[in-house]
Amino acid sequence: MPMDFSTRITSLFGIQYPIIQAGMIWVSGWRLAAAVSNAGGLGLIGAGSMKPELLAEHIRKARAATDKPFGVNLPQLRGDAEDLVQAIVDENVRIVVTSAGHPGKFLARLKDAGCVVAHVVPSLKHAMKVESVGCDAVVAEGFEAGGHNGFEETTTLTLIPQVADAVSIPVIAAGGIANGRQMLAAFALGADAVQVGTRFAATVESSAHDLYKQKVVECGDGGTILTLKKLAPVRLIRTPFALKAIEAEARGAEREELAELLGRKREMLGMFEGNLDEGEFEAGQSAALVNDVLPAAEVVRRLLAEFEDAVNRTPFRREG
Repeated sequence: MPMDFSTRITSLFGIQYPIIQAGMIWVSGWRLAAAVSNAGGLGLIGAGSMKPELLAEHIRKARAATDKPFGVNLPQLRGDAEDLVQAIVDENVRIVVTSAGHPGKFLARLKDAGCVVAHVVPSLKHAMKVESVGCDAVVAEGFEAGGHNGFEETTTLTLIPQVADAVSIPVIAAGGIANGRQMLAAFALGADAVQVGTRFAATVESSAHDLYKQKVVECGDGGTILTLKKLAPVRLIRTPFALKAIEAEARGAEREELAELLGRKREMLGMFEGNLDEGEFEAGQSAALVNDVLPAAEVVRRLLAEFEDAVNRTPFRREG
């Protein structure tokens, strides 16, 4: 691409383009991470659905498939999170994006191992905490995002400028971003990069089930819903399970009933095994912008081409 895409994030991570592929459970294994990194972005292996031994295997396979930087997303709520951290350290991963917990929980251990660490947050308050504990960057994620969201329900459009004004570390915009026009908007709001999830979930290299990818493509406007708010808000495609959760919430079900309804392994049943009736199909509102299943490199290429086209079409550029 002829444009200069250098930002604080490209410098921090050593990547060509300020495009981060979100580390999604059951979706982003080594194939997807390596493909995005080879295309010039930053691929992330989603450790949330892996045991430590499997994570180590994915890291090794990613390293064999790319000589570009890649990283690991670590959801800290996992019961074996410490073992996952050890696998990351043992395998010499240098980029880690933590989520779902206090940003300082494993920070010292990761930094001692030479890692660059970013942390995912849903609010300004949490973003300021990320900077105060010493993380290198913050991923500010609006509630348009798929999967688990913050209780604040703050949109990306309002979250990013607040965070960019309040912190000095680089800001990665996430939540609802699937094309180059949105990427340009994120930079206008003060971001240094974008994190893209659902668009990369519907790619050839994604480890998600083909039925899940098809449902993302078919999703359309209003095809996702934020539900299970009494437990932890999660954005899902409107599958039979999601409709059960919506009905239970509508009649006032309490946490205990919702927890029993959720049970265990709903994400695996849905996204990995393609069980439409019983599984969770997590996806963001950006699914309405996804019209096809593409190779990951083509997604990166389109993001960049759409970004440049949007820049050229912007009517308020200064002349001369």
